[in-house]
Amino acid sequence: MRKILAAWSVGLFVLALAAVPGKAAIRGDYIEVRSADVYAGPCFANSEVGLVGREAILAWRVKNGNWKGVDLSGLGVVAVVRAKSTLGDPYHDPYPAKSVLILDERATAAQREALEAFAKAMAGPLVDHVVRVDTAPIALEITPGQHDARAKLTAGTLARIETRAICAGDHLCGNEYVYYPPLTQVVHAMPAFTIEEAFTGKGLDAVWWRADKRSAFIASFAR
Repeated sequence: MRKILAAWSVGLFVLALAAVPGKAAIRGDYIEVRSADVYAGPCFANSEVGLVGREAILAWRVKNGNWKGVDLSGLGVVAVVRAKSTLGDPYHDPYPAKSVLILDERATAAQREALEAFAKAMAGPLVDHVVRVDTAPIALEITPGQHDARAKLTAGTLARIETRAICAGDHLCGNEYVYYPPLTQVVHAMPAFTIEEAFTGKGLDAVWWRADKRSAFIASFAR
């Protein structure tokens, strides 16, 4: 069963790449992790709402393209968000949220300005209140595999995410589905199992390390 689910995830990822519009000005890979399960049954999700889910890490890796005329090919940007309540809960307003942006240290001054503008355009109200901007080496690797699709993000020592494909053993109640959609506009998103995720930076009055949750998305983006 695990091999079937992993193959299903890989197949969706390949289809997602094929679905990216051909005339997009900018395109690449995306990963997101939340402090609440995004792939869950309603009873499990309801037990978390209001208690967890305020934090999220979002990351974009530009494969090719430009933002407002500035070439961002090969560069990355990360947004770390802390909101007032569970992100995605339709019954409570999580805003205003505070955010920290981490820009790729390889970027020039003009590219850093463009990366920040790009992240704000993609994430909208999640990053309306940026309290800190850092730079770090950013690497996002997404590896489709025959039996296990994996992803790994590192933003220096400030943030990291590692995921694997969801398998049969991750179904706790049998009624799981994508309870919360991704926080940003993407071409396609696959839920993923978070092996670990962490934020150790400054600015949000909190740091964290979490493991073993069905709390991530892997996707592509095109604008």
